[in-house]
Amino acid sequence: MARLREPAPRAGAGGYPPVIVLFGGPSAEHDVSIVSGTAIAAALVDAGLDVTQVVIDLQGGWWWLPRDHRRGDRSPADYDDPQRLGGNGPATVGQTLDLLSVPDPGEEPVVFIALHGPFGEDGTVQALLESIGIAYTGAGVLGSALGMDKVLQKRVWRGLGLPVIDWMEVRAGAWHANPAAVLTQLEAFAPATDPRLMVKPARLGSSVGMTLAHTLEERSAALELAFRYDDLAIVERYLAKARDLEVSVIGSEPITAYGPGEIVAGHEFYDYAAKYTPGLSETSTHAEVPEATRALMQKLARDAYRALGIEGFARVDFLVRDDELYLSEINTIPGFTPISLFPTMPAEAGLDFTAVCLRILDLAMARHAARAARPRITAADLPR
Repeated sequence: MARLREPAPRAGAGGYPPVIVLFGGPSAEHDVSIVSGTAIAAALVDAGLDVTQVVIDLQGGWWWLPRDHRRGDRSPADYDDPQRLGGNGPATVGQTLDLLSVPDPGEEPVVFIALHGPFGEDGTVQALLESIGIAYTGAGVLGSALGMDKVLQKRVWRGLGLPVIDWMEVRAGAWHANPAAVLTQLEAFAPATDPRLMVKPARLGSSVGMTLAHTLEERSAALELAFRYDDLAIVERYLAKARDLEVSVIGSEPITAYGPGEIVAGHEFYDYAAKYTPGLSETSTHAEVPEATRALMQKLARDAYRALGIEGFARVDFLVRDDELYLSEINTIPGFTPISLFPTMPAEAGLDFTAVCLRILDLAMARHAARAARPRITAADLPR
């Protein structure tokens, strides 16, 4: 591995500290994260901030990219070997934490987490950064974990009376031990009027491993696919002819909601190809809904966000059919890709892509400053 120690960071424009944009990661959402992270880095560099890009490869190695790195027209696959891009690494997690644990507070960066999926969005990397007391963007450890786990978030929301689609939980162990019994349960769960079921890994995003199962045979294949990515699957009743609407949420009290925007999927449902194939699906930052519905969705988005203890920012997804309105899921590190609605819906309030990124940094810095202002526990504080 090349020399790990990086040059001392420099303060950026507008009083911002150096920013480390973290993307990639050892998850099935690795490629989407590269698109998001490099877009965020480019926006912050153009705003005059001092930015370092760090990509985590699929094996978990951390690589510092050259300071002048731009993705340009490179595909995410070009990041499979960061050394070919001039990357400095790979560093282990331990080496990285040592590097970031600088003794001089004036050199402390803020980490903009642009990782999607397990490790980056489930509280793991948040806990690592908490352990060394460094500022980072977005939800904390618990909020990230709940936001990643579609089963737990639905349990919390339903417990608070928020509207969610009926679901079943299937564990890989139960499926492998007795698949016939699981299929019998699914048959009883599926409505007779529309037996289609949505099957997906409970702790993954970007529609990876997700299937709309029409038949008994497809249910089996759908569960096998979901269990390639997770040992817990969530199975939901399919809401036919529902609209896919999204709300952007930014803040940590006060909390502001923007949208809803709308997605018109190019496939039967909004699968991975429909999300990331240019021109296949259509999006609008301003969904045509009655003002009362808009206000209700923004309120429900804020309620869902607060219920899970989210901080910083998130995207809340809804399914809407006629007068039926359901929370679908929350995404604590939503996409910042060219077709992502999260960073574009705040434009209605005058916030462009760069302004959204800067606002997220502001929130991270404010949280870190508030925590740093609290006195440290001493021996005198212990109940001895």
